[in-house]
Amino acid sequence: MSPTARATDRQPVLYLSHGAPPLADDERWTAELAAWSSDLPRPTSVLMVSAHWELAPVAVSATSGEVPLLYDFWGFPQRYYEVTYDAPGAPGLARSVAGLLSGAGEALHQDPARGLDHGAYVPLKEMFPEADVPVLQLSMPTLDPQRLFDLGRRLAPLRDEGVLIVGSGFTTHNLRWFDPGAPSDAPPPAPSAEFDHWAAEAVGAGDVDAVLDFLAKAPAAREAHPRTEHWAPLYVALGAASASGGVAARSVIEGFWFGLSKRSWQFA
Repeated sequence: MSPTARATDRQPVLYLSHGAPPLADDERWTAELAAWSSDLPRPTSVLMVSAHWELAPVAVSATSGEVPLLYDFWGFPQRYYEVTYDAPGAPGLARSVAGLLSGAGEALHQDPARGLDHGAYVPLKEMFPEADVPVLQLSMPTLDPQRLFDLGRRLAPLRDEGVLIVGSGFTTHNLRWFDPGAPSDAPPPAPSAEFDHWAAEAVGAGDVDAVLDFLAKAPAAREAHPRTEHWAPLYVALGAASASGGVAARSVIEGFWFGLSKRSWQFA
């Protein structure tokens, strides 16, 4: 963390490409995530919206800090199932989220048995390795772009409470391109590169309408996202970032990992 950053500072909003469990073995990417977190104001807590939790009505994960991680992946070496991340729970944040949603007529549910999934703990372990920042995960109750954008707007006041809102997905996510036998930094497939270029321009320009309508506006959209759940957390991030005006975005991490775009943004 920046030595001059305070937990009372208004937090930015992040959208990050989270990687599979082997992200921990990628020295370049882990260094990029660590450097990113060192430049952030220290948050009071983190609210994670991961591509790997779709549940309606909207719900939050366990708040006790004692529930095991959710190893929601298959076929990896045993060591990936032995990773721990014992971040404190965030019951106060859960109450704040419930209050914001109830003001819009929406009830918040809680799943006390659900731990953090790999879309949450894999990047957090690199960004906050001491696991000393309370974390709460929020489900995506839909993949509808406008509804998720509106959800993000309702959550925006949390930023002034020191809460770091993080959308965790993947800028391109077609697992047919994933070839662990190739170098991780091999040139990406053309559709992945085309979509990444479009995304950099659209998000960088703050063109929310284009991003929400990406299936119609972006090149190779259906190849980059055969299903949209890894792009959808960006809608929540954009909503939280745009509540006080336009969207100001900065690409913090770029490049490709086994053909997938790991582009990640920070929103002021």
